[in-house]
Amino acid sequence: MKKLFLLDGMALIYRAHFALSKNPRFTSTGINTSAVMGFANTLMEVLKKEKPSHLAVVFDTEAPTERHTDFEAYKAHRQAMPEDLSAALPYVIKLIEGFNIPVITKDGYEADDIIGTLAKEGEKRGFTVYCMTPDKDFAQLVSENIFIYKPARMGNEMEILGVREVLAKWEIEDVRQVIDILGLWGDAVDNIPGIPGIGEKTAKQLIKQYGSVENIIANAHELKGKQRENVENFAEQGLISKKLATIILDVPVDFDEDALEMGAPNRELLEPLFAELEFRTLGKRVFGEGFSVGASSATLVAQQTDLFGNVTGASYASQTVVAEPEIEPAEQTTLKTIADVPHTYLLTDTAEKRKALISTLLSQENISFDTETTGTDANQADLVGLSFCVKAGEAYYIPLSANREEVLLILEEFKPVLENEKIAKTGQNLKYDILVMKWYDVQVKGKLFDTMLAHYLIDPDTRHNMDILSENYLGYQPISITALIGPKGKNQGTMRDVPVEKVVDYAAEDADVTLQLANVFEPMLKKQNAFELAANVENPLVYVLADIEKEGVRIDMDTLQNYSKELELDIRRFEQNVYDKCGVQFNLASPKQLGEVLFDKLQLDPKAKKTKTGQYQTGEDVLLALAHKSDVVQDILDFRQLQKLKSTYVDALPLMVNPKTGRVHTSYNQAVAATGRLSSNNPNLQNIPIRTERGREVRKAFIARDDDHVLLSADYSQIELRIIAEISKEENMLDAFNKGIDIHTATAAKVYGVGIQEVDATQRRNAKAVNFGIIYGQSAFGLSQNLGIPRKEAAQIIEQYFEQYPGIKRYMSDTMNFARENGFVETILGRRRYLRDINSANQTVRGFAERNAINAPIQGSAADMIKVAMIRIHKDIQEQGLQSKMTMQVHDELVFDVLKSEVAQMKEIIRHRMKTAIATTVPIEVEIGEGKNWLEAH
Repeated sequence: MKKLFLLDGMALIYRAHFALSKNPRFTSTGINTSAVMGFANTLMEVLKKEKPSHLAVVFDTEAPTERHTDFEAYKAHRQAMPEDLSAALPYVIKLIEGFNIPVITKDGYEADDIIGTLAKEGEKRGFTVYCMTPDKDFAQLVSENIFIYKPARMGNEMEILGVREVLAKWEIEDVRQVIDILGLWGDAVDNIPGIPGIGEKTAKQLIKQYGSVENIIANAHELKGKQRENVENFAEQGLISKKLATIILDVPVDFDEDALEMGAPNRELLEPLFAELEFRTLGKRVFGEGFSVGASSATLVAQQTDLFGNVTGASYASQTVVAEPEIEPAEQTTLKTIADVPHTYLLTDTAEKRKALISTLLSQENISFDTETTGTDANQADLVGLSFCVKAGEAYYIPLSANREEVLLILEEFKPVLENEKIAKTGQNLKYDILVMKWYDVQVKGKLFDTMLAHYLIDPDTRHNMDILSENYLGYQPISITALIGPKGKNQGTMRDVPVEKVVDYAAEDADVTLQLANVFEPMLKKQNAFELAANVENPLVYVLADIEKEGVRIDMDTLQNYSKELELDIRRFEQNVYDKCGVQFNLASPKQLGEVLFDKLQLDPKAKKTKTGQYQTGEDVLLALAHKSDVVQDILDFRQLQKLKSTYVDALPLMVNPKTGRVHTSYNQAVAATGRLSSNNPNLQNIPIRTERGREVRKAFIARDDDHVLLSADYSQIELRIIAEISKEENMLDAFNKGIDIHTATAAKVYGVGIQEVDATQRRNAKAVNFGIIYGQSAFGLSQNLGIPRKEAAQIIEQYFEQYPGIKRYMSDTMNFARENGFVETILGRRRYLRDINSANQTVRGFAERNAINAPIQGSAADMIKVAMIRIHKDIQEQGLQSKMTMQVHDELVFDVLKSEVAQMKEIIRHRMKTAIATTVPIEVEIGEGKNWLEAH
């Protein structure tokens, strides 16, 4: 079968870039690879699924086209291409060439025209043609053998549109009428004006009635009112718009069937490209498991270190600290492996060898150590072995048996090392190792240097996995875990299954590589003024989090079981209410069936939007906008909310109870959120709903350990607003906090020009929305949507806000200027958030960076504050010999399981440490509650 795919290159690249805009992918040298990665994945998916016999990628050129000549304003208002996307284009072209796919361009013509011409010619030559694009204009091209291929996006499957689908979607009788609809409707993106007052729906109705733009103009006298006036006055504009929207089908471009035929990828071109872009997984998909990423010579030279050498001192500035990094693609070198470098990795499996090693370790100021275990859950994994390194290239592995008593005896020998406060410990993700050791009655002590956290502070937006760090910073590829225990999946083994002689190199190498990474990262931290943050906040917090995770929290299973039954009854009640009110029984969990009932049967929204697959959109945002029209929509929202609550928490929490402890042990992540905030998983405590009464009920199941204990919940009061007052030094806001006046009431009084006592509930609500919205860069449009008020009124509120709080306006301006000059912003303690797009010419991209610039110092300082408080509270509990424990951290809240006789003492410690964690002029307030469960305490 002759199957031709014609890819709309620029449209697919833009789509790929923005799909990852909130979580972009960067290489270790600062190259944003989002567009290349997204495009490559899309291409690979097509090659695998569709197996085209022929393929080409088509691009526009910068040369003007006939459309620009005929209509000067054509595409005149398009935003500038994001700089990262512009820099990615040469890599995309290399990628395409590496797959031996022709790139086709033609000056004076757009990609649409070239694709249209090739598609029609291909059809004549017996091809089935697929125009791969997200662009709606291509609908005019479809025929019996020409289809639109819309690639998969955001979880939705790819979509193929033929004549039948286009006719149905556009509500027309001839696919060529797509051009007429586009001519009437216009296109804001391309600046095609259309006829004023005619949108998509009206355009479809008019074309259904009159057949073409020309016929509508000829029969304008039959139209009424403003519509008739617009068609008569803007007839010429409508005809020009139709011409602009028409894809040209006679571009002078060759249809070279042989050149279009798919061939094998060119390894010589692709392998160095994948290496430079650090495409490990993609490289293995194309070339097999033997593929490895090379490290750029520029990276290795800049660091001036070989695998087993010391860092000789050079510039360690991370590329991400510059707003617009200038990175030259560097020549690639092959990664070193254990086979290429001299090393001494020793199996330490006798009492004599252990004694000699312990003697060596005790003479050190700093050691690198790592654990080998049977799993990734530190609270359930068994210890298989230990590895140590004190000098690059030399490391030791101590195997441990499956017999716990034997393990404890050997670990007793190492306690003088591991529990020695004078010996600093280096490791990668040390919290895991420390937590594992706690289960074997070993309390690791001493200053910590965690390479994962060090790199997180140096470059928070990229990956911190040890293998990747080793490849990027040492030019060395460690032994893969899958080489020992097999690929991920149900059949994967554990380290217990691997012969000891094979584990030695793997485990010793981990400790060795980690030590070398620490040698690289320490000077980098100092250069970026992050060393103190690592030494005083992130690394000490590891001990705190390990204790919290080991402790876990008790769950009331009966409460959850009863609540599950209660929710089930309520879910069924809401479901029945919906059926009764709709007058029809259907599958409420089916978006397709729900959409048909709401919009076809009940006609709740004549302008209801559909998804690409043709079904109505029924997401939460859509339903919330309709809730005022029918109480059945609120029932649907309640049904969904309770279903999610039941499945995600009420029914899931009992399954997470650790069989060894009977408690739930969440895992905290320090190196995920770029703002510095902690995240948690298994369970995700941060996402337990607290804004609804039903959601808050889940907290009732988190209980004190026994009748002699209670839970204390300590929560910072309006901490982000207090921090913005502190950072901005806004006098009016500081004055309100110092006088203990409710900040939202004080803001309302200022904004509306009334006395404190005269502020009503609506005014306070509006002021609260502005107070919090300003932190996140909310616009007048956003505020109007949030409050349900006219945009003009929202703009006036914001204007008044800045007049009354000029310090906030100054803070925003000064912060933005600092970010533009330096490429980053900082918290009070110096945590940096890098903003590489802050000077982008693309307004959308720049706007996102600007909002981060305003918010990051505030949210990051709040994160730093609670971390410092946790460290100091934890230390007080230990030094004062208290039995009470810290058990949870959720955003600005700490939860403690407290012995009743220690409640007063604990409250004093908690309040003092939380209020004084960071010295501020603004008063910091802490609210502490007490109860037998979390709900009562909060």
